[in-house]
Parts: sequence; structure tokens; C-alpha cells
Amino acid sequence: MTNRFICIHGHFYQPPRESPWLEEIELQDTAHPYHDWNERITAECYAPNAFARILDDDGFITDIVSNYEYMSFNFGPTLLSWLEHKHPEIYESIIDADRRSLSHFGGHGAAMAQVYNHIIMPLASPRDKLTQVRWGMSDFEYRFGRKAEGMWLAETAVDTETLEVLAAEGVRFTVLSPHQCAAVRVLESKDWIDVSGGKVDPRRPYLCRLPSGRSIALFFYDGGVSQDVAFGGLLDSGENFAGRLLSGFSEYSRTPELVHIATDGETYGHHHRNGEMALSYCLNSIRKRESARVTVYGEYLELVPPRWEAQILENSSWSCMHGVERWRSNCGCNSGGKPGWTQGWRTPLRETLDWLRDELESLYEELVESYLTLPWQARDRYIELVVDRSPDSEALFLKEEARSQLSETEKARVFSALEMQRHALLMYTSCGWFFDEISGIETVQILQYAARAMQLARTLADKNLEPLFRTKLKDAPSNVASLADGDKVYERFVAGAVVTLDRVAGHYAVSSLFHETEESEFRLSYFHVRRSEFSRHRAGKYRFASGTLLLRSDITHDEAEVMFAVLHLGDHNVIGGVKRVEQKPRFQRTLEAVQASFLDNNIPSAIIMLDRAFGRQSYLLWNLFKEEQRRVMRSLLDFTYKDVEINYRRVFESNYSILRALKELEMPIPAALAAPVEYILNTDLRSVFQGNGLIDIGALRNAVEEYGRWPFEPTGEDLRFEIGNRIDTIMRSVRDQEASAEILENLVAVFEELQGLELELDLHEAQNIYFAVARAADVFPAFRSSRVRKAFRALAEHFQVRVPPALESAETGRSE
Repeated sequence: MTNRFICIHGHFYQPPRESPWLEEIELQDTAHPYHDWNERITAECYAPNAFARILDDDGFITDIVSNYEYMSFNFGPTLLSWLEHKHPEIYESIIDADRRSLSHFGGHGAAMAQVYNHIIMPLASPRDKLTQVRWGMSDFEYRFGRKAEGMWLAETAVDTETLEVLAAEGVRFTVLSPHQCAAVRVLESKDWIDVSGGKVDPRRPYLCRLPSGRSIALFFYDGGVSQDVAFGGLLDSGENFAGRLLSGFSEYSRTPELVHIATDGETYGHHHRNGEMALSYCLNSIRKRESARVTVYGEYLELVPPRWEAQILENSSWSCMHGVERWRSNCGCNSGGKPGWTQGWRTPLRETLDWLRDELESLYEELVESYLTLPWQARDRYIELVVDRSPDSEALFLKEEARSQLSETEKARVFSALEMQRHALLMYTSCGWFFDEISGIETVQILQYAARAMQLARTLADKNLEPLFRTKLKDAPSNVASLADGDKVYERFVAGAVVTLDRVAGHYAVSSLFHETEESEFRLSYFHVRRSEFSRHRAGKYRFASGTLLLRSDITHDEAEVMFAVLHLGDHNVIGGVKRVEQKPRFQRTLEAVQASFLDNNIPSAIIMLDRAFGRQSYLLWNLFKEEQRRVMRSLLDFTYKDVEINYRRVFESNYSILRALKELEMPIPAALAAPVEYILNTDLRSVFQGNGLIDIGALRNAVEEYGRWPFEPTGEDLRFEIGNRIDTIMRSVRDQEASAEILENLVAVFEELQGLELELDLHEAQNIYFAVARAADVFPAFRSSRVRKAFRALAEHFQVRVPPALESAETGRSE
């Protein structure tokens, strides 16, 4: 057996980005053309690492493998939850990779657990430390079907109390930076060796003995190689990557050595384009050479138990040279992107949230002590409902945790109190302090979690913590002059984001003006909605809708019945409101009178009655959730876009001859004319890829040829994104429905026409599908046709995939 072992660890993590009220990530414009940053990073990193390419010397794909299967990795639980719901195929590939890794590594899996929502553990209260570890371990077991051996600490931030919690909860090891080791000694030796400043030998495991008598194994990764992977150019070449790792062993050592690195997992594909390919080449190369053995920490710990002992540097981390000050003070650590900015807001923010946490803990105990036998044990177990909110899961939880059988009202109070605590934990997500400015999206996110927790406190106990909370935030200075301080940030970015059952009703009321649905029961995010007495009318540019809604939160079980009426006056002008009413028949007659005025075309009377009914309560487009805002605004702007296209096309066509003359004379096209030309060229090319069915090759050829006549190239990430998505859709139909010669030949023609343009398309998913179908062609009846096989084989060149020998000859199939 070799004494040389290599382990590559990837810490895959994104901060939770979901709205605390909707439990969905709302549109993030900075991630465009993707919906949000999770989507973008999934496309650039999580999916490519699940389906990493092995290329031949010509750059053609010869194999697609999962990097997760042979590397050590951890995924943030909140990120895995998002992947489970949004990209189940990628989620399942990650889980399956860990399952397969067990056979490679002596029954030890590649995956590690992580503290639940990435809080800085040394700064957490003892109670929060325990919950973070228990939630992380429980979430891991729920997803991977086994108990975790190791646990990743957020920012590798560590103190002795954290290690005590890990050891008590059965965690065997964690991974730290070499700069977090203070001293080492051979087991049972009396003399400690000072290795501070990163001088620890990372090639061996260490035992950390704790004051309680427990112990935990520590791995200190190779800092130099990790730095070059993350921030240097080592991922430019998979061969160099492998060589650098193999050069890390002692030349003449006879004892086992482990060369291991740890970086953010997003390094492989998101931070470094094609980094996942360098990683797959590196892992594959090392395994083939047999000059070292690829391993994971759990296996290595079994094979090579620690012979050395280590002491940690208390309150240290991998991303702050000052320990953990980056998450509680103006220590000077920042992104470096804004010279002159300071982080004086960090301390007041930490102190404000600590105050709120203490207030919420006391309130939680008061709220649930008469319902739950052990309130804090119940909080530790609440993760079981976070991952599975089914009625059966809720019933089992209450059966084991409640003092007695609870009424529906009591259940709602208990679940709301537990949700209050969940958001009190989420508000400590480390990214809220990591960056430069209190108004950054990461800090706004944790302030929204705090707002949700305070909202629940106010609902449950009529305790309004928000005024004092905001007063404390005034001590947190913003670097943006117009925002001034944390209170202004809260007012601008948090207060308006708060969602109530009434706002959910208002959202539906306004959206019902623009989108028809026949369903009387439906879901809006995590809200169940039942609609009755609904009516919708249109008169010219005016629209009117009214009805009754019964809303229920699937999470807290809160319910409300509201009546609504809204009137669209054209453009973005909407008036009306929602109201909880005790005298429903009387209010229904009021709404019927408003409707009668509308149908009589007496709009002024309808407006007056709406004002009286709802007390001048305005429900505008701004009351819609962001997704619906964009959809409605696009609908309202449709006619404007059509007018723009008509006018630009008129300019283009009426000046076509003189524009061609300018081109032939090599004279620049004036900017006022260049804009219409480029707009029409892009519009015509984009229109070819819209809709369903076969792509019009004639129209595509015309669009490509027209581009060739002008000094313009297809621009914008949108266009490449749309074309790539259409090709993905076609390939999904080939896989899921049936490959037909017509569809395949059409796609071949599309690629041939697109060669006239220099478009760099993201064909990752389409290539994955092509590769999978090619290797399972025998199970597709359509591939008995030589015409299908020929067309499919022709696509190999465009997808740059080596097809199996069985597909190389079309003669094996029947002809058509």
C-alpha cells in the first residue's frame, strides 16, 4: 500500500438568499441573465462539477464524471435544500456521488456536514452553537442517509467550546487553516513545539484533547497550494495542478503522508472558468498514475490514526488575519473594492442582533413552556420539520415534544415560535459581516431575517421590538451618504419587504387584474389560497376584480379571510385594497355596488366607493412581489416594445441603401443609425429561437446572412442565453420523448447556420444529454433507424463529443 495520499476538499456554500416570508429567492438583477446568484453559480459550478468533462487531445469529450465522487466536499444545508427543490437532478447527483464514494474509500463517504447556516461559531452563544451543530448533523443524515464523520466550520472559525460541542455530538474531525494551529507535540510527549504563523506540518492528522476529556481529530490543510488554487493560476492546467500536489510529499519519508488542500468549492468553475475540468483532470491523472492514492479524511483517519497532538489558536479563522474580528469589528479586513470605506457598522450590528437574540430567547420560553416539554430540545429537533413539513412529520414532532394534544390555534403558536427561533439563527449568517457595507445584499438579508423574527414576536405576544432595534441600528454607520446608518438601510431595504397575510392577498388581488386563472384553490409560495365570490371585468383600458380569499401559511399555520377589490386605471395605476371584515354580507354588497358602477362605466363613482370601502388604502404595482412586478410591467410595455421595433425597422429599411453604401465605403455608421440596425439584427435573430417546434432554418439563415452584411456582432448575454436554452430544450425532448430524424436534422442545420456567427454558447446541459443518450442509444427504439443514427452522429462534431464505436456506423440500423 502506498504511503502517499492526496485529498482535495471543496467547501460548497452560498448564503441563504430566500425571502424570509416567501421562502423563495426573489429576482436578483445582478445575476442577470440568470434569475438569481444561486442559479448562476449552479450553472457555472455545481452542475459542471457533477458532470465534469474529460477531454482528448483534440478537445473532444471522452468521458463525463462527477468530481464529487473522488473529492472531499461539504455543501451548506440551506444550499442543498435549494438545489433539492430547484435542480433535483443536480441534487441527486451530489447525493449519489457520496453514495458511490463509499466503495472507493473503504466505507467512508466523500461528503462532510457543515454547521447549519454558516454562523461564526466562536461568536455564537453556547445554546446556538449546539443547535447549529445538531441541525447540520441532522440535515446531513436526512439527505445523505448516513451519519456525518466530519463537520466543516463556517470560515473555519474555531474555539475550544466549539470543538467541545463537535466532539460531544459525535463529530470525529474538522479541517482548519495551518495558521490556526498554535503548537504540536508527539502524543504522550511533554514538550510542545510552537508552530504558530502557519508552520505546522499539514501532512499528518492531529489529535486535539479537550478540557472535558473528549478529543477530536484536526486536519490543517496545505496553505500554499490552497492559495494558488484559489487565487493563483494553478487551475489553468490540470496537469500542473496534479504535479503540484504530487510534489508536496517528503522525498524520503517512510511514514504515511497526506497532501491535502481546502478551498471554496466555487473555485472550480465559478471563480475560475473551467476550473472543474482542471479538477477532474487532476483527480483522474493521479488515480491513473498510482503514484499516490486519492482519499478522503474519514478513510485516512482510519488508516493513519493521529500520532501527534495539536493546540488550536483560539478565536481564529481562515479568512481574517485578526482571528474572528471580521465578524464583529472594524478590523480592516474587507474585499478591497472600495478604498476609504470602513466597517464601523460591524460592531453595532453584532451588538444589536445579540440584544435581539436574548429578547427572543426569553420570549420563546414564555410562549411555549406550557405547550412543549423541553423547549430547547424542541428547537434542536425543529430541523426535522424544516426539511419535511408534511402533516405526518408535524404530527410526529408534536406527539414527541408537546405536553398534551394541542388545538389548531395552539399548534400555530408553537410553530410560529419555532419559526421565530429559526430566523433568530439565520440572522447570524456570516456573510452579513464579511463584506464592506451594511447596505450590501448579504447584510440586508440578515436584517430581513431579524425583521421576520420581530414580526412573529409582535404577532405572538404583542411585543414590538422593532423601534428599539432600529434605534440601536442608528449607531451602525453606512459608507453611502444617502443611507447614513443602519436604520436608514432598514427603512429602505427591509421595512418594505415585510410580508403579511394581507399583503399576500394584495399581491393576488393586483395580479388577478392581469392574469386569468380558473382554479379556485392554488398556492402562492408557502401559502395555500382558496378563492371564492371572484369576479373580473374589463371595459376598454379599465379592469376590475373582486373576491374573497382564505389564506393559510403552510409553515406557521396562520390563517386569514379577506375580501378585496382592485381597479386598474391604465398604465401602472391601480387602486383598491384588501380587508378583513366581520360583517361579510354587508361588505359584499359594497363590492357589488362598486362592480355595478364599473359595469355602468361610471369609473369616478367606483373610485369613490373603493376609497370609502378601504379607507384610501392603495394597492399599487409596488405591492406585487418582485417576480410578478416584472411580469406585469413586461406586459404593460409590450405595446411600447412593438412600437420601438416598428420605428427602428422603418429607419433600417428606409435607409438600407445608404447604410450599405457607408459600409462599402468603409465609413462608420452614425450612432443614431447604428442603434436601430443593431436592434433589428438582434431582434430578428432572437425571434428565430422563440416558440416551440422546429427552428425555421430559412429565417435563421437570413438573420445570419444579414449580420454578415454589417459591422456588428450578436451582442448581449441574453441572446446567447436564449439560444443555449432553446438547444437545451430540444435535447431534453430528444432524451425524454423520442429522438426523431426530423428534430435531429433540424438541430444539425441550426449549428451549421450558427457557424456564420462567433457565438460562445453554454452547451453544458445539452452536451450532458447528448453524451448520456449516445451511451444508451440501444435502449431508444428510434436509433434503429440509420437516418436517426446519421443525424445524431453529425451532432457529435458540434457538441464536441466522441461517440461510442457502436454509433460510428449507420449501416447497423434499418434504412428509411
